[in-house]
Amino acid sequence: MADRIIKGHVGIGPKVTGEALVASDNFSARYDLNRVDGVFSRPTHKLVGQNYVGKVLVLNIAKGGVATAWMLREMAAREMVPLALLLNFANPIMAQGAAFGDVSLIDRFDVDITGAIQTGEQVTVDPETGTVAVHG
Repeated sequence: MADRIIKGHVGIGPKVTGEALVASDNFSARYDLNRVDGVFSRPTHKLVGQNYVGKVLVLNIAKGGVATAWMLREMAAREMVPLALLLNFANPIMAQGAAFGDVSLIDRFDVDITGAIQTGEQVTVDPETGTVAVHG
């Protein structure tokens, strides 16, 4: 049973449950990640050194260009991809990349999602309903 439900915009991808990895930083699959080792690698990113594989990433705003689409797909093919992306705002390229890589994505929440969830919390991401259930 969920402790609380957070409402966002209807998203894409399958319903998934996993551990949250949270930062009030922006996100680019191209510039922020070491896609081979599965960690955040940009030295100035708040999650530098943290493993993102199989985690629900909770971040502020999508950034970057078209490379995100093929990068998320390639990462998924190697099973080195986040389980889901929860963003305050995702651009169309991030949505395309998530769809192409079969990564669940929800954005445009009623609250600042980076302040509503804490690293380590278990969350269920349901893109069909645009909701995130936070489990205690």
